[in-house]
Amino acid sequence: MKRTVKTAAALTLTTSLLLAGCGTNNADTGKTAEGGKGEKVKLSIWHNYTGDDQRAKTMRSIIEQFQKDHANIELDVQAIPPDGYRTRLKTVAAANEMPDLFVMWPGVMTKEFQAGNLLQPINALLDSKQEWKNGFLPGSFDGFTIDNNIYSAPMALSPTSILYYNKTIMEQNGVQVPKTWDDLLNAVKTLKEKKITPIALGNKAAWLAQSSILSSLADRVTGTEWFLKAAAQNGASFTDPQFVQALQYLQDLGKAGAFQEGFNAIDNTQMEQMFAQGKAAMMIDGGWALTNFAANASKEAMAQMGATVLPSIPGGKGDPNTLSGVVGTGLGLSKNVTGAKKDAAFELMYAMAGPDAQKRVLESNQLVSYKVTLDTSKVTPIFAEVYKLVNSVRTTPVYDGVLTSAGAEAVNNGIQELLMGGKPADIAKKIQDAQAKSLGK
Repeated sequence: MKRTVKTAAALTLTTSLLLAGCGTNNADTGKTAEGGKGEKVKLSIWHNYTGDDQRAKTMRSIIEQFQKDHANIELDVQAIPPDGYRTRLKTVAAANEMPDLFVMWPGVMTKEFQAGNLLQPINALLDSKQEWKNGFLPGSFDGFTIDNNIYSAPMALSPTSILYYNKTIMEQNGVQVPKTWDDLLNAVKTLKEKKITPIALGNKAAWLAQSSILSSLADRVTGTEWFLKAAAQNGASFTDPQFVQALQYLQDLGKAGAFQEGFNAIDNTQMEQMFAQGKAAMMIDGGWALTNFAANASKEAMAQMGATVLPSIPGGKGDPNTLSGVVGTGLGLSKNVTGAKKDAAFELMYAMAGPDAQKRVLESNQLVSYKVTLDTSKVTPIFAEVYKLVNSVRTTPVYDGVLTSAGAEAVNNGIQELLMGGKPADIAKKIQDAQAKSLGK
């Protein structure tokens, strides 16, 4: 997934709401940390909201406003660029030096941090605000839940495999929006003949092709049940023929000339710029692109954009009317935070993921996993289109949200190798070996 996972959001509550509703009773102390009252505490928080997109600006504004409204809470904020954020966080995790609060992904990261005794659950916060807790969409807490303990509240929703297309380029060149794999290959052939890049790809950070292309493409071939069994190393293996076939489909797409030269040398942001500037007919990317478009693309460019799901695969076992995706990141709470600091931490978590925050995040062109009615006048047309799309399809797993860290890294590196000509069967074996080893099997 992206800087995201694959992707996150939330906003400031007004001062009055904070004063009225955010003082959270802490089982450790029985005290509350409200507004400018209470014991003075210092909280460290790490986040990856460093960009110019609307979501990042929104998130930073929440934190800044929270600091202004809470004189008794001093925030030590570390803002780390997305591409380096996971590495930095894993480094301090390995040294058991976690910040008090930190942006954290659901799934594998949550499981690994919990297994390392680095986290504490937030059940008390959620249970104290039942209306808020009940406002999340079904399954929103699944990736943050271990043994009935919930470790975070999602601040976004991140579909990862949206097929964006430029309506004008497609129409002018007689190319239909692809519904089947043959449609896609025919579109690539037609566009290549006209010297147009069919699909922009920015795979420098390696996660992109895994999260946005393979996760959905492979599900089309293998079905979700097979992937979950293979990930658990229980009744399926990544060397199984169906997964090797999925890798072959992706390699065939690359060999057909779908991607521009140097796709492993540009990053996700550069890819999005390339597409927005009309330098490619299509792009396969996540919902996070929408907030970047809103901040950086022209209205004319966004008016040309359409969105759909990846094409169906002939004979595939997976449902073609799906998008791979996960709930977005949430704030993790260090095991070491207690007393008044924990009260303050709960307040900040609510400010960044509460109902008002979710609404403002949605209006910053960022999807959320919370029940909010969208006012389409406040978002871009392409966001409104994707919002409608996401609400009409089912979500399937993203590979790096389910695999172990070692397994996901093997997939990321394997896809880079695959697209440079590596043998699908050899790459499948590397993935299988990495996942099996990390699970001790």
